[in-house]
Amino acid sequence: MKQLAANITHWICEYATTNRMQSLVVGISGGIDSSVVSTLSARTGLPVTVVTMPIHQRPEQHDLSLRHGAWLTERFANVSHVTKDLTAVFDQFELVAGTYDNMLGMANSRARLRMACLYQIAQHTHGIVVGTGNRVEDFGVGFYTKYGDGGVDISPIGDLVKTEVWELGRELGILEDIIHAAPTDGLWADGRTDQAQLGGLTYEQLELAMSQDQGQALVKNAPELGRLQAYQALRSKNLHKMTPIPVFKKSAG
Repeated sequence: MKQLAANITHWICEYATTNRMQSLVVGISGGIDSSVVSTLSARTGLPVTVVTMPIHQRPEQHDLSLRHGAWLTERFANVSHVTKDLTAVFDQFELVAGTYDNMLGMANSRARLRMACLYQIAQHTHGIVVGTGNRVEDFGVGFYTKYGDGGVDISPIGDLVKTEVWELGRELGILEDIIHAAPTDGLWADGRTDQAQLGGLTYEQLELAMSQDQGQALVKNAPELGRLQAYQALRSKNLHKMTPIPVFKKSAG
């Protein structure tokens, strides 16, 4: 994990400097993924802006985000932590949406407003938006918002499964409360967890099903078969997020 942390940090730094970017911008939620990515970004030595963006946020989620921001700024002189409360912006958007008030759409709109905020900061600081999605979410079941938290410039932990992210967090000394917090996307007023939104599957179960789907592990019993089928159903529903945008080809007639 120590070597992995060093490798990812070097990769982030190399990408930014090669592309003549002057800073890194990371949205932090108080979850393990954004905590790990923001810490790895801080270790590059480049100027880093970490952004807390509450939208009617539950206190326990918001508090963890603020605590992690404080933890970073205490340890890294190159890190700035800012809070941009987007609640009023979201409320106005909700009014404009009017009768198009689909609940899932509104949850996703929270993520898209945050993406717009991050890119505004990145443009101002001549930087890039650093993604916080892991491999299970981004390339397994597509558990993210298209053009929301999926709208990023680079993806440092996109090849790590969730259990690896937790392990990396321990190596980096991330706050224990963050490591042990139930994973949540923070997009719902009722605070529903990732597991509740993923059909009751834990990340450990999703990782196993993902490896079974790819032929890297065998299905040993009926419960595992059921979880594999649930994984495949989630993946199939969200596959449009994980494939390139379809483009009509004139040559195809």
